[in-house]
Amino acid sequence: MRVYSDTPALKKWRLWFGGLLIAEVGWFLLLRPHVRSFRSIFTLALIPVAVVGYVYLLASISAYLDQRDWEYRFRQLIVVMLGASVGFFMFALMWIVGQQFEGEIS
Repeated sequence: MRVYSDTPALKKWRLWFGGLLIAEVGWFLLLRPHVRSFRSIFTLALIPVAVVGYVYLLASISAYLDQRDWEYRFRQLIVVMLGASVGFFMFALMWIVGQQFEGEIS
């Protein structure tokens, strides 16, 4: 009897789909857009998809780095830099949304 499953978290699509669904709901609950055009709603809905995809890419890179025979501190530095890039990515997305939809979102 095993406590954990054989399938790694990166291959569980239901987990990532649930994360995407939570990101979409949270995004629209926090933003509360009152947008009248379908194009704007569609564009705003794609932003959490990009974020979850970016986080998935970083998780897969981190799993790949774990298998490499590099020094621990070097791998840790790469993962910390990748994690910081998520913050910069989110900041850039929020800035773009603020600039692009400034007149449309009330």
